[in-house]
Amino acid sequence: MNKNKIINDPVYGFVSIPTGLVFDLVQHPYFQRLRYIKQVSMTHLVYPGALHTRFQHAIGSMHLMAMALETLRSKGVFISDTEEEAVLSAILLHDIGHGPFSHSLEHSLIEGVSHELLSSLLMDRINQDLDGRLSLAITIFNNKYERKFLHQLVSSQLDVDRMDYLNRDSFFTGVSEGVISFDRIIKMLNVVADEIVVDYKGLYSVEKFLIARRLMYWQVYLHKTVIGAEQLLIKILQRAKYLTAAGYELFSTPAFHWFLSQQINKSNFLDNPLHLDWFTRLDDTDIMSAIKTWECHEDHILSTMCQRVMKRDLYRSVLSNKPFSPEYIDLVKAKVQSEIGVAMEDIHYYVFTQEIQNRAYNSSQDQIKILLKSGELVDITEASDLGNLEALSKNVAKYALCYPKEVRYVAIPSTK
Repeated sequence: MNKNKIINDPVYGFVSIPTGLVFDLVQHPYFQRLRYIKQVSMTHLVYPGALHTRFQHAIGSMHLMAMALETLRSKGVFISDTEEEAVLSAILLHDIGHGPFSHSLEHSLIEGVSHELLSSLLMDRINQDLDGRLSLAITIFNNKYERKFLHQLVSSQLDVDRMDYLNRDSFFTGVSEGVISFDRIIKMLNVVADEIVVDYKGLYSVEKFLIARRLMYWQVYLHKTVIGAEQLLIKILQRAKYLTAAGYELFSTPAFHWFLSQQINKSNFLDNPLHLDWFTRLDDTDIMSAIKTWECHEDHILSTMCQRVMKRDLYRSVLSNKPFSPEYIDLVKAKVQSEIGVAMEDIHYYVFTQEIQNRAYNSSQDQIKILLKSGELVDITEASDLGNLEALSKNVAKYALCYPKEVRYVAIPSTK
């Protein structure tokens, strides 16, 4: 079979499939499943163009990785062909453990199991299918390879994963604040003492990268309407699980039914290989086909929530820089209860809160090191003359409260 293929990517143009192993990974059913999982979950309800997939993101990340390896080799960093193929495979598969609607349902379908763990488990399975040809890629992915800088390219605060999703998500949402100079950042990469660093000339491009990341989180990923839509999706799943446990017959695909009918958590998930088998058959279409069908279900709560998603009749989302007081939440609940006749035991489907956090850069973790002209390595917050980079390293929390729009707006009491 001819495995020398190219993919026409809307962001970067033609992307080459570099080796036969990478071709086999792209063709694997676990990877093809990513075609049916949206990259940014419910964001398309705010930005209609945001319908791109995890498949596209993985291909784009692999393309940027190839660019990064070429740059490092041009600067005298030795990278063998075996290492190149392995790190390209690792970044290609870094998100293979994502389930339906990506992060939104990550801990709702399987409590306590992250997509990183699922990715690792699926990579082990693929490795068995490929007679061990993925072993080095798995070692790099798990940060157990002796050359640590290769793992940093896959997962760090300046990895090609982040470069692609910022660039790609800004492209498909149309939010220009997320546009980064990914090509210049990659050209400025270097390796010193087995660590990825950035040449001083790339300082301003990395500053813009960090600022873009902060803006994209508040403007896109943590947009209040997106948060409300994602939480509504979680509430639908909770109601469906409750009804299934109570003996109701709910339409669902076999894969979705497996997770609806059981309480699966980290301990029992790892004990039963069938859980992972069924997980590999799940994608967005399983969830959406159920939601479309449940619009007509006899249970009023389930049907109403599903209708809201399908008609984009979402809840009101109120954001605050401070936690909502219990008195205010009780006031909202009382309004909802009186105005639309909700029983108190069901109020959690209609009124709910969420804490959201954003930290563009964490200087206490794997730092972004700038290589000064003197040869000294310093953290980007020290090298930059931009005063607000320190602010970007602080964790900022906001609080969301959601309730039906038909309920009259309940003003937040003044704290003065």
